Amino acid sequence: MAKVLIVSGSPSKTSRTAALADAIANEIRLNEIETEHLRIGELDPRALLSADFSHPSLVEFAAKVKDAHGIIVATPIYKASFSGLLKAALDILPQYALAGKVVLPLGTGGSLAHMLALDYALRPVLQSMKARHIVQSHFVLDTLLSADIGGINLKDPNLVDLRRAWDHFMHSLTEDLDRPGVKYSRAALSVEHTKQALAAQN
Repeated sequence: MAKVLIVSGSPSKTSRTAALADAIANEIRLNEIETEHLRIGELDPRALLSADFSHPSLVEFAAKVKDAHGIIVATPIYKASFSGLLKAALDILPQYALAGKVVLPLGTGGSLAHMLALDYALRPVLQSMKARHIVQSHFVLDTLLSADIGGINLKDPNLVDLRRAWDHFMHSLTEDLDRPGVKYSRAALSVEHTKQALAAQN
């Protein structure tokens, strides 16, 4: 069965970005795809900022990334870039942690002027981690993410482009699952992570 991991990088406990990630996770699960939403803000902060590779929360995070076939990276945009919390989390992963995976970058913010941050700040980082396919990124205005009691309504006509974005992601994920090289990439990921952990201890 395909596995999708949604990683949200907001430090806020009442984050619209995280609420959006929850809503998307629920939609994907309707397709009987194993989906998990991981909030970076719930990782151990001291371990994250000190790059303590051996800390259980970071080991678990790396394992979840390794096991996922597709990853959605959701981040608020601050000062024309993605969140520092997300950058810290990506930095503790192995160099090629996204090898063999399909990735969808999502951003939220208060102005359309921030949307370029996804392509000019986040995408190069994801590319450096050797994702097999990074689908077209998508930016959502905060004003469109008004949640009701049941959460964000993804059937809102204003979010039709968002639905197209994750439909593209799901289509690409289905196409890529059986291609050769994926298992090798995951094995390489495990070896690379061990090397980095040992280097950090020396």
